[in-house]
Amino acid sequence: MFNILTRQAIRRGTFSSVTVLISQIRHYSDTWNTNAKPFTWTATADQIRANVRLTQRNMKKLVANNSK
Repeated sequence: MFNILTRQAIRRGTFSSVTVLISQIRHYSDTWNTNAKPFTWTATADQIRANVRLTQRNMKKLVANNSK
Protein backbone atom coordinates (compact mmCIF):
# COMPACT_ATOMS: atom_id res chain seq x y z
CA MET A 1 0.00 0.00 0.00
CA PHE A 2 2.87 2.43 0.70
CA ASN A 3 3.97 2.41 -2.92
CA ILE A 4 0.41 3.08 -4.08
CA LEU A 5 -0.05 5.75 -1.41
CA THR A 6 3.13 7.48 -2.53
CA ARG A 7 2.23 7.37 -6.22
CA GLN A 8 -1.42 8.30 -5.92
CA ALA A 9 -1.64 10.61 -2.93
CA ILE A 10 1.65 12.06 -1.75
CA ARG A 11 3.49 12.84 -4.99
CA ARG A 12 0.45 14.58 -6.45
CA GLY A 13 0.17 17.14 -3.73
CA THR A 14 1.89 20.00 -2.00
CA PHE A 15 1.41 20.08 1.74
CA SER A 16 1.68 23.18 3.86
CA SER A 17 2.36 21.23 7.05
CA VAL A 18 2.86 17.76 8.46
CA THR A 19 -0.68 17.93 9.82
CA VAL A 20 -2.07 18.45 6.32
CA LEU A 21 0.07 15.58 5.00
CA ILE A 22 -1.15 13.25 7.75
CA SER A 23 -4.74 14.27 7.03
CA GLN A 24 -4.26 13.44 3.34
CA ILE A 25 -2.75 10.05 4.16
CA ARG A 26 -5.64 9.22 6.51
CA HIS A 27 -8.21 10.31 3.93
CA TYR A 28 -6.56 8.19 1.23
CA SER A 29 -6.32 5.18 3.56
CA ASP A 30 -9.99 5.45 4.54
CA THR A 31 -11.03 5.68 0.88
CA TRP A 32 -8.74 2.81 -0.11
CA ASN A 33 -10.13 0.59 2.65
CA THR A 34 -13.73 1.40 1.69
CA ASN A 35 -13.17 -0.05 -1.79
CA ALA A 36 -10.77 -2.81 -0.74
CA LYS A 37 -10.49 -5.99 -2.79
CA PRO A 38 -8.82 -9.16 -1.55
CA PHE A 39 -5.33 -9.82 -2.82
CA THR A 40 -5.08 -12.86 -5.09
CA TRP A 41 -1.79 -14.75 -5.24
CA THR A 42 -0.77 -15.60 -8.78
CA ALA A 43 2.42 -17.48 -7.93
CA THR A 44 2.71 -20.84 -6.23
CA ALA A 45 4.56 -21.24 -2.96
CA ASP A 46 7.33 -23.09 -4.82
CA GLN A 47 7.76 -20.18 -7.26
CA ILE A 48 7.96 -17.70 -4.40
CA ARG A 49 10.53 -19.81 -2.54
CA ALA A 50 12.60 -20.14 -5.73
CA ASN A 51 12.58 -16.35 -6.14
CA VAL A 52 13.63 -15.89 -2.52
CA ARG A 53 16.53 -18.33 -2.97
CA LEU A 54 17.62 -16.54 -6.15
CA THR A 55 17.47 -13.17 -4.42
CA GLN A 56 19.47 -14.47 -1.46
CA ARG A 57 22.11 -15.91 -3.77
CA ASN A 58 22.38 -12.64 -5.70
CA MET A 59 22.63 -10.61 -2.50
CA LYS A 60 25.46 -12.83 -1.26
CA LYS A 61 27.30 -12.26 -4.55
CA LEU A 62 26.83 -8.49 -4.30
CA VAL A 63 28.08 -8.41 -0.72
CA ALA A 64 31.07 -10.55 -1.62
CA ASN A 65 31.92 -8.30 -4.59
CA ASN A 66 31.62 -5.14 -2.49
CA SER A 67 33.95 -6.43 0.20
CA LYS A 68 36.87 -6.84 -2.21
